[in-house]
Amino acid sequence: MSIGQPKPLRVVVLGGGTAGWMTAAGVAKLLPGLADVHLIESEDIGIVGVGEATLPHIRGFVERLGIDEAAFMKATHATYKLGIDFRDFGSIGTSYIHPFGSFGEEVNGVGFHHYWLELQRQGMAGPIGDYSLAVQAAQANRFVPPVQDTSLASSYGYAYQFDATLFGPFMREFGMANGVRRTEGRVTGVERDAETGDVSALTLESGERIEGDLFVDCSGFRSLLLGDTLDEEWEDWTHWLPCDRAAAMPCAHTSDEIAPYTTATAMPAGWRWRIPLQHRIGNGYVFASSFISEDEACDAIAKAAEGTQLADPRVLRFRPGRRKKSWSHNVIGVGLASGFLEPLESTSIYLAQMAITYLIELFPDGPQIDSRDRDEFNRLVDMEYDRVRDFLILHYNATTRDDSEFWNHVRTMELPDSLSGKMELWRDAGRIEKYSDGLFYDASWIAVYLGQGVLPQHHDPRAALPKPQQVAGALSQLQKTIGDIVTGMPSHTEYLHRQTARMADPL
Repeated sequence: MSIGQPKPLRVVVLGGGTAGWMTAAGVAKLLPGLADVHLIESEDIGIVGVGEATLPHIRGFVERLGIDEAAFMKATHATYKLGIDFRDFGSIGTSYIHPFGSFGEEVNGVGFHHYWLELQRQGMAGPIGDYSLAVQAAQANRFVPPVQDTSLASSYGYAYQFDATLFGPFMREFGMANGVRRTEGRVTGVERDAETGDVSALTLESGERIEGDLFVDCSGFRSLLLGDTLDEEWEDWTHWLPCDRAAAMPCAHTSDEIAPYTTATAMPAGWRWRIPLQHRIGNGYVFASSFISEDEACDAIAKAAEGTQLADPRVLRFRPGRRKKSWSHNVIGVGLASGFLEPLESTSIYLAQMAITYLIELFPDGPQIDSRDRDEFNRLVDMEYDRVRDFLILHYNATTRDDSEFWNHVRTMELPDSLSGKMELWRDAGRIEKYSDGLFYDASWIAVYLGQGVLPQHHDPRAALPKPQQVAGALSQLQKTIGDIVTGMPSHTEYLHRQTARMADPL
């Protein structure tokens, strides 16, 4: 080691699975020489993963680590994802796609949706999804990656749908190839510094003792370090997000066509997912146990899911919410140890990735942690969780459904002030609250508001300045151009099979 070069910080990651191995691999790869990463996991402790739908941000994580997309997709049986198809949320019989892309484009400083609202008021506009390339491609079951320019063919993104039980092992192999040490064992003791309260070492069942400077708690809902040891308070959000269970069940494909999107269909006590992977379909019923029993939910998903059932439904239990502090002393929670928000908008892996990104940006330059870095990390993580929470609540509250006790509850419940303010701004002026950090920008909120029938009372008056026929002509041309691009795309299945390096070996 050269003179002046800092000694690598000893980073101990507790827990494998998706969050643990993403953390270990990310820190080892992106902070070479600054971190010595040691991960502890026990094969006796299972992981929650059942099949993951993700957000486009995962692509940035994969690329930043230098992981080959084809190898990643092959290893995890991944398919492409252009958005989420929401069915029966605003009212029974309605549907819309929340796309990973935009609706039209801003003209003269006025957002596209204002022009659409003006034409819609005059009965001259089609559904908002007609003007989104991502929506139209998804509905046609077609896919190619977006082009890398500023044309309409670049106006969308994509994510992946993959088998979460395969993602952790893939990241484990990558992490260990980049210097992560792994120890198999169950933690039976946690040592703390008597003076600072920091965690100093973990003791395993075998008697082995592992010291560290910085500990990352990826032990799932157990939260052995952040929750059990440091007793960091959990902020429960069940009163806003009452779903606290999921009955997950895999099925065989029913056709050769694989949809390039996830489907979320509202149910009497929650909603069910459909995630198409290369080798099977992931299904699950996310439900509120205060409105339906576990046995009833398992029976409901077994009846609703299409395709031959490959296993009995498996019930997962969770609590929506987050820790009041995700970084306390020298312990950082990532993944379920930090917080959990149900998978309605596929945010689970994003929230882990977000915490890893902030950790890397605020990584200590020595064993002494600057309290300002810790406070900033907590501020950023809280902001992310709170914004996602509000967006999820919107899906439930923005409904006219009154056909079950569950929907009556979420439709009439008191909302967080932060969401009430956003909804009031939309209803009054058709505007989306602006922010520069965090998740879900204008197009996402617009998709849910309009998709679930929440029309504003007013919109930008500048949208009425051009002649309606002129705007209608422009929208018609946009729709035609989108149609031409989509027609030129291969089907999603065809594109996957063209890219043979991405296809997993048959099971």
